[in-house]
Amino acid sequence: MNKSSISAYFDLVRLTPLIERTSGIPEITIGLIDGPVAIDHPDLTTENIREVFGKTPGTCLLSNSTACKHGTFVAGMLLAKRNSATPGICPACSLVVRPIFRETISGNAHMPSATPQELALAIVEAIDEGARILNLSAALVDSSARGEAELECALDYAAQRSVIVVAAAGNQGVVGSSVITRNPWVIPVASCDLRGRPLDQSNLGSSIGKRGVLAPADNITGLGAGGKPITSCGTSVAAPFVTGALALLWSEFPVAPAAELLVAVRRTPRPRRASIVPPLLNALSGHNYMLGKDIRHTSKLN
Repeated sequence: MNKSSISAYFDLVRLTPLIERTSGIPEITIGLIDGPVAIDHPDLTTENIREVFGKTPGTCLLSNSTACKHGTFVAGMLLAKRNSATPGICPACSLVVRPIFRETISGNAHMPSATPQELALAIVEAIDEGARILNLSAALVDSSARGEAELECALDYAAQRSVIVVAAAGNQGVVGSSVITRNPWVIPVASCDLRGRPLDQSNLGSSIGKRGVLAPADNITGLGAGGKPITSCGTSVAAPFVTGALALLWSEFPVAPAAELLVAVRRTPRPRRASIVPPLLNALSGHNYMLGKDIRHTSKLN
């Protein structure tokens, strides 16, 4: 995919006017809860990336591991340099890397999974490191009442600290919900093609339709940990479009309350109808909503 192809996805969700206006600001910190990242990748704005030290290193040790490839890809969608072959959405923002996936070499491309307790701990630690937006792309295993209770507490902690959570809806092609998508502070992200049609593999549901958005996830090309760009798809790829849009909006309106940013990203030009399919992300509509709140005076984008 070349830059013009990437631009088509930015145009679909009306991100282009914001991208042309700003690269973000370092004060807006994104918490990446995913795999480790090839932090020394030449196409990343590495000076804006730091890792949360824990059991799993934030920097890749095995560049051909599934976890490293996934974490680097998502990090690149957010912080890749604008002059790279796969430009990022908000390269001037800051990124806190808090991996939950361990690096292993296997014969399949399935993403490693994490327990609800592991995800809950990662959420709290990323918030305590200063993240204002969290990007979650995690398949959960060993779900239990206790684990889900801990995860719910971590999501409530995010709400208490005014940290917005963006979460991939999942790629099982099922209709339903989870402790993550049901939380009112979370923006669940379902995946769509270049025409804005939901992909068959994307999870959908009433909570996703009510509080979530659609974003592109069909053959997206991004940074490869080994150097060459790679192509990926799924809701894990869709989520960074929403996270990046939030980061740019918050960069333009740095004193805005988190609750207003939630409304801005979930807002659509038409009234939202009850559906298991969420509306398409519209970053420009969100920007104009924020202008209407008169939080900061800026010129209207077209």
